[in-house]
Amino acid sequence: MHSFIHAAMGMVMAWCAAVITQGQYSFLVVPCTGASSFGSPAVQTCLNEYHLFFLLAGAFMGYSYSLLYFVNNMNYLPFPIIQQYKFLRFRRSLLLLVKHSCVESLFLVRNFCILYYFLGHIPKAWISTAMNLHIDEQVHRPLDTVSGLLNLSLLYHVWLCGVFLLTTWYISWILFKIYATEAHVFPVQPPFAEGSDECLPKVLNNNPPPIIKYLALQDLMLLSQYSPSRRQEVFSLSQPGGHPHNWTAISRGCLNLLNGMTQKLVLYQEAAATNGRVSSSYPVEPKKFSSPEETTFQTPKSSQMPRPSVPTLVKTSLFSSKLSTPDVASLPGIPFGSSVMNRMAGIFDVNTCYGSPQSPQLIRRGPRLWTSASDQHMTEFSNPSPSTSISAEGKTVRQPNVIYSWIQNKREQIKNFLSKRVLIMYFFSKHPEASIQAVFSDAQMHIWALEGLSHLVAASYTEDRFGVVQTTLPAILNTLLTLQEAVDKYFKLPHASSKPPRISGSLVDTSYKTLRFAFRASLKTAIYRITTTFGEHLNAVQASAEHQKRLQQFLEFKE
Repeated sequence: MHSFIHAAMGMVMAWCAAVITQGQYSFLVVPCTGASSFGSPAVQTCLNEYHLFFLLAGAFMGYSYSLLYFVNNMNYLPFPIIQQYKFLRFRRSLLLLVKHSCVESLFLVRNFCILYYFLGHIPKAWISTAMNLHIDEQVHRPLDTVSGLLNLSLLYHVWLCGVFLLTTWYISWILFKIYATEAHVFPVQPPFAEGSDECLPKVLNNNPPPIIKYLALQDLMLLSQYSPSRRQEVFSLSQPGGHPHNWTAISRGCLNLLNGMTQKLVLYQEAAATNGRVSSSYPVEPKKFSSPEETTFQTPKSSQMPRPSVPTLVKTSLFSSKLSTPDVASLPGIPFGSSVMNRMAGIFDVNTCYGSPQSPQLIRRGPRLWTSASDQHMTEFSNPSPSTSISAEGKTVRQPNVIYSWIQNKREQIKNFLSKRVLIMYFFSKHPEASIQAVFSDAQMHIWALEGLSHLVAASYTEDRFGVVQTTLPAILNTLLTLQEAVDKYFKLPHASSKPPRISGSLVDTSYKTLRFAFRASLKTAIYRITTTFGEHLNAVQASAEHQKRLQQFLEFKE
């Protein structure tokens, strides 16, 4: 739909440009001039191929813009580190925008000329037949030839139309980015009861639109660093009652977000384990909070799902369950839509059919990634036969269906056959870098949660008069250290430590490609911020022996 709308808009814009240009480009139907071939010229009408070339070029540019929009992840909204006035941001991008539009229009005209040279006769013949028009080749050479395409006047007007079209779209795109990423202040304590849904603690714990969640976390990061008065509102107690509702809600929202990232990394490590063998046991026991959390703006929503152990992996399908690459689809207009957690949960729930979960200390051989007969038992649980019926006594009775079993066997045979073909796997398997970027597609939100939470904890050392932060400090340290361990294990995977090249001076932002490195640096900085502030006082915090050892390394600056 996105491509169709942009192609239609490009065709309309090209029609307007052709009409404004006048001359030989104005109309699709023109009177024929060759009387010797068609009889009376007043009666005969011919197809104006120049006008048709204009219309098709506009549609091609619109479709190409839509394609590049998703290829370059232009639906991803990068938030500026330094907030500037909207006019200054627009003026800074204007020159680069015009330059990018001119160069891109030039390449699009070249590509369209090549396409029209090979396929231009198809729309020309179809329109001339449908509208009963003649083709007058005596005055104008056909444009689907080399000599016909070497018309500099036509190419110049088409290029100019493309520049205007792309500039208009890019201006609207940049204005949307500027206004959507403008910093917004969320009140910590609403002045009236009617505005409680718009306050910062409420937004962090609810499920607002992703852009609202991003802006709320950005505001949390800013207030934790630059607003002492608003920090006092966070550390304040409710009246009457004397409960730290603001701090409890804010810390719960941030911890839920970070626990979700921990579980996402663990799931990716499980899926990336080669040959069905879990490389390391990693029990994840995040602190359970009551409110659900949302993990992406561009990207997916996930629910808290505490997992006591690491199950073995089975990759049974080439198309339906790509365990080696947890997928994150993009939202229309915003980066990357469906849930990684939900998709992976549907796969790992199959292991509950085998009884109690495995011990995290055990490492056993699991089925290979591509199985044939060994995963029939697994398929029987995940895809129950439609022939299952319920008797009058309420008991389930299985009646084997021969046709259903035959279809299942044939499907598995086809999958196994295709999985052994390297060329097919090359086209249908996901690129490792794309999978890594999908995992960290919403990492900017987690970076702000880390910065905001760590700055508030560090500021509480001197500003928290009631000691409200001390109640959740063990949970915060446990979450950060658990996430640090998951990140360290993640970066030991193949392709995780390779930095993609960044293109400087480009209109399209590519910072999303290196978000995982920024997230790792922010996490380590957040832990150091807390340890350098509290120092040896952290030895009195309740933590496991492993976390105490890890915390001591941060205290001694050995991490």
